[in-house]
Amino acid sequence: MTVSPDLFAALPEPECLHPALWRAHQLGREQQQPAVASGFAELDAELPGGGWPARALTELLLPHPGVGELRLLAPALAAVQGGGRSVLLFEPPARPQAGTLAALGLDLGHLLLVQGRAAAGGAAAAPLPAADLLWALEQALKCGHAGALLAWLPPRLPPEALRRLQLAAQAHDGPAFVLRAQAALARPSAAPLRLRLAAAGPDELALHLVKRRGPPLAQPLRLALPPALSAPARERALRLAAEQAAAALPPALKTRPRAASASS
Repeated sequence: MTVSPDLFAALPEPECLHPALWRAHQLGREQQQPAVASGFAELDAELPGGGWPARALTELLLPHPGVGELRLLAPALAAVQGGGRSVLLFEPPARPQAGTLAALGLDLGHLLLVQGRAAAGGAAAAPLPAADLLWALEQALKCGHAGALLAWLPPRLPPEALRRLQLAAQAHDGPAFVLRAQAALARPSAAPLRLRLAAAGPDELALHLVKRRGPPLAQPLRLALPPALSAPARERALRLAAEQAAAALPPALKTRPRAASASS
């Protein structure tokens, strides 16, 4: 039987059938809830819906804490707070510095910190057990009181744990971020959006879009973050990076050939 090409031409666009459908060469379009602009135009152009999605998990995979994840998310979090809603931080690896958060534009009066119970004698707080952290995060997603959530989760989690969080996130009308070590990259994840972060230089971040509703991105994005270093410290960091790059060159590239030296 011969099928006329006109038959396929007459079919409606996938997104007209359901907002969760998209063509393989196109970015998915989030129509149920407006996305929150990331504050980086080049990143928004690559995210389905033009920003951080609502009603879905976004997973950020880090080589280590402090690579620039808060500076990356700060513009979106400040926009959420500007709408009169709070931001919840679940079990960050270190106590956030109030001055640093305020310098990033965050309102400390609309910032809630969820940590393990304080230990006796002034010792550091013990981290919440993974089961308790996941339960608290799931309840926060379901209740809908917070505007945005960030949770630092262990790299090893049962796949069903992230599936439960993704189901709970579908009831949350704001962005929800889970931050995990890069080791989690090899494990399955129900998060519709996954990004791997890496340092790309002083105050620069490289973003690898591991998973999104759309085609893969061939090259990582390089973003200029709000500066965290003073001008002298930045110059030292750039000089050190140049020295390390020169030291990594093969010996043949470090030394000029003898014939070229004689001719010069």
